[in-house]
Amino acid sequence: MSEVVHPARALWWLFEPIHAVTYFTPEGREAFESAGLRGFWRGYFAGRSAPLGPVDAPPVIAAFFNFAPVMVERALPAIWESADPDTALKARLSGSTAALERLLETVDPESIERSVDLLERALDQLDCGGRVLAAANAALPRPDGHLARLWHATTVLREHRGDGHVAALVAEGLDGCEALVVRCSLDIPRETLQPIRGWSDEEWEAATARLVERGWLNPDGTISAQGRARHATLEAATDLCASRIWAGFQRRELDQLAAALRPIATRCRAELPSVNPIGLPTTG
Repeated sequence: MSEVVHPARALWWLFEPIHAVTYFTPEGREAFESAGLRGFWRGYFAGRSAPLGPVDAPPVIAAFFNFAPVMVERALPAIWESADPDTALKARLSGSTAALERLLETVDPESIERSVDLLERALDQLDCGGRVLAAANAALPRPDGHLARLWHATTVLREHRGDGHVAALVAEGLDGCEALVVRCSLDIPRETLQPIRGWSDEEWEAATARLVERGWLNPDGTISAQGRARHATLEAATDLCASRIWAGFQRRELDQLAAALRPIATRCRAELPSVNPIGLPTTG
C-alpha cells in the first residue's frame, strides 16, 4: 500500500471496481433485464435504491446527490411497477456474482477468502450514523458464497464512503451539479459526465458561474488554485470519514487486504470504461 495515499483511499481504489461489476458487465445488465428492468438506467436506479424500499424520487435525489432531479424522477417510482425492490436486490446480487465467477476464475481462491474475511471484519465494526445508503445495504442479510459475500461487502463499504463524500461536499457548500463541474475541471470531459447525470446546459452553465463567483474556478472554467486547495480539503475529509472503519486493523493487516484485493480489482477494473463516472482515477 502506498505511503503517500491515505489507507482508506488506497483500499477504496481496490474495492470500488468489485462493486461496479453490477453496472458494467453483461452479466449485471442481463440480470436486471431478466427481472424486467430493461435499459441501463432502470437497472441502475432500481438496483442501487432497492435497499431503501419502494421509495419515490426525493430521498434518492438526496442520497445519490449528483443526479439531476428530473433524471431521477423519470425513473422513480415508476420502476417499481416493473420490479419490486426484493426482485431488484436479487437481480443485482445474482448478476454481480455471475460476473465475478467469470472474472475471477483464475484468481487464487485464498485471495478471495482472505478478502472476504477482512472486509466482513470491517463491516462488523461499521458505524453508519448519518450514512443512509450504507445503513440500508448493511441491514441486508449477508448472502451465501464467497463471491456473493465479496460483492456485498464491497457494496456496503463503497456506499459508506460515498455517504461520507456527500457529507464532505455539503460541508464545502457544493451542490450536485457544482460537484460534477469541479470534477470535470480536473480530469473528466464535460461531454462524458454531464449527459449521464442528466443536467441541462443551462443548469451546468449556471453552476459554473456560481463556482467562478466563489473562486473555485477561473473565468475560463479551469480550476483555480483556491479550487484545488478546497478540493484537496474535501477529499481529505472524505478519507477521514472512511478511516474509522479501518482503525481496528494493524497496518500489516491492511497490507494483507490490499494484496489480496489487488488481483481481484485488476480483473474487475478491466470491465470498467477507461473514463469512468464513478469517481475512480482515470489512470492507475
